Amino acid sequence: MGEIGVAIIGAGYMGKCHAMAYTAAAGTFDVPLKPRLEVLCDVDRANAEATARRYGFAHATDDWRRVIEDPRVEVVSITTPNALHAEMAIAALQAGKHVYCEKPMALTLADAEAMAAARAASAKTLVGYNYIKNPAVIHARRIIEEGTIGRPARFSGHYDEDYMADPTIPYSWRCRVADAGTGTLGDLACHLVSVGPGPVAAVLAQTAIVHDARPDPDRPGQMGTVENEDVADALLRFASGATGVISSSRVAWGRKNRLALEIIGTAGTLVFDQERMNELWLYQGEAGGGGRTGAPLEGFRRILTGPQHPPYGAFIPSAGHGLGFNDLKVAEAGHLLTGLAGGSEIGPDFETALGVERVIHGIVEAAKISRWVETGQSP
Repeated sequence: MGEIGVAIIGAGYMGKCHAMAYTAAAGTFDVPLKPRLEVLCDVDRANAEATARRYGFAHATDDWRRVIEDPRVEVVSITTPNALHAEMAIAALQAGKHVYCEKPMALTLADAEAMAAARAASAKTLVGYNYIKNPAVIHARRIIEEGTIGRPARFSGHYDEDYMADPTIPYSWRCRVADAGTGTLGDLACHLVSVGPGPVAAVLAQTAIVHDARPDPDRPGQMGTVENEDVADALLRFASGATGVISSSRVAWGRKNRLALEIIGTAGTLVFDQERMNELWLYQGEAGGGGRTGAPLEGFRRILTGPQHPPYGAFIPSAGHGLGFNDLKVAEAGHLLTGLAGGSEIGPDFETALGVERVIHGIVEAAKISRWVETGQSP
């Protein structure tokens, strides 16, 4: 097994997810490259050093440029706040590094386009849309491709969480356009686009800020103005001709990770909910039945993921035991390591993820002008 030098920039929640994923990937999958943990970088030097020790990185730093310049580093994970993605990714690509960047790609569509354009022929990229690595979602795609539910006609998706539902939750970078760009669109709704049934050609949308001010921890007794959306709703027109609707909220009390999908085809329906991430529900219609079979056992069939649904079997040999969120990151890291050795195409790369960015920023524009916005995407 060969080795590849790895660095992570950002030691927050997603930085730790990437660190755990790298350390677990080589033991979970038969990857051709073993990650050699070289540098852990964070703006908080003490946190960088503590996290580096915890996960076994050889070095720690608070200067991301040192990471880019380090000849021992061959692939860079970027898990920083959104506003920093573009500068770091472009610098890494120009230095000949491979880049594994968390979503959303960048603060603006122009930055995302610049990131996609910066990739050198030898460099490979991956954007962290880990839900597409869920065995249930992979199996759903296979069901669609095999024609089991016919031609997809309508897609509906909801991604709701309550991490900002409480209006007393402090103001942070996530509330500022200059640091986060979008709100729930960049945090959550982009995942809905990533798992949808194909390219989106046009969008019509509305957005809203539910809590327009939050307590500012840097200014005791004062409030910070929330600049980006708490909720977003959009109609979609897919390049295939299918229609769709997506909605997302970061202020939905009681919703913890509700990425819920329904794909209605001409011969059946698929239903999935990330809060029950090891289950997929399938309904198969019956032609000539007037829309109803009338059979006494008619209904949805639960498909419980197991070893027959890759990559589940790499983790657990028995069905029904269930995977978790971090396992999807391990699968994503395994996919990256295999791709970097030439074993498979890596995706979604920057070019593919740019399509998601076009949809998300199209929704922002459509909400401003109250008209359909074309995204320029075709089948």
